[in-house]
Amino acid sequence: MPFLPTPLPGLMLFEPAVHRDERGYFMESYNERNFAGAGIVHPFVQDNQAWSPYGVVRGLHYQTGVHAQAKLVRVILGEVFDVVVDLRPDSPTCGQTYGVLLSGANHRQLYVPAGFAHGYAVRSPEAVFFYKCSAYYHRTSEAGLHPLDPALAIDWGIPTDRIILSDRDRSLPFWGDHQPPND
Repeated sequence: MPFLPTPLPGLMLFEPAVHRDERGYFMESYNERNFAGAGIVHPFVQDNQAWSPYGVVRGLHYQTGVHAQAKLVRVILGEVFDVVVDLRPDSPTCGQTYGVLLSGANHRQLYVPAGFAHGYAVRSPEAVFFYKCSAYYHRTSEAGLHPLDPALAIDWGIPTDRIILSDRDRSLPFWGDHQPPND
């Protein structure tokens, strides 16, 4: 399983080997030994799945302190533009974003270390998004950044008048107003 580095240290994109024949395809989406060989050695303790229609933007979310989560994200059906923001105060890329197209067709997965805000925009008529987490959800440790913050300048690939945000995401702080995670 090839792991590909990204411009943000610790963030890795990888493409599993997909074996196709007349029956369809088979792929190994997670193998603890392979991930350990790439330096990803913590266990994943929770799996989450979400369905959304075109135009939904979810995020940019993260958890703070001892409840900070690393995530392994992928799309089972459809296509999303997946985005992270480096929140690590000691990182040379703090405040920088990285985006990648994930789809049920390309099978790409993104490993997002703790210390990043994460979100995605659904670009297909619908999408099923799946992710593994290294820590359990902890309501009082949840935080986020406003996904339409002009300072982050994220092009979600959705016309502004077609973006669907939750009330919670609409109320998230902008980059200049957020409190950095307390790791």
